[in-house]
Amino acid sequence: MSIESISAITLATSNMKRAVKFYTTIGFELLDGGMHEEFTTFKVGETQYLNIINEGSNVKVSWWGRLIIYVSNVDEFYQHIIEQGVKTEFPPRDAPWHERYFHITDPDGHELSFAQPIH
Repeated sequence: MSIESISAITLATSNMKRAVKFYTTIGFELLDGGMHEEFTTFKVGETQYLNIINEGSNVKVSWWGRLIIYVSNVDEFYQHIIEQGVKTEFPPRDAPWHERYFHITDPDGHELSFAQPIH
């Protein structure tokens, strides 16, 4: 028996409408749920999913998470993000762990790292 993959990551939000708008703006495919639902799922790749759970507007989201997402071309994806008006923490850079990556933060404080393996 071995661990083979991650099926889904679930992040919390205090505002589902804002979260859905953010994730669709940066290019995630909405699979189920939506702006007026309590639980929303986005498709990421062929068999992975990003779930957003609504904790309610009266609750300060105390969850924190970092999601690392591989993209086919990190520099092109960075340009797409910039064109959408999304602020990044820094432009793409090479890491000693053999990835080129950059970070953004969603409206609830979850860190998204977009990366591409480099050799």
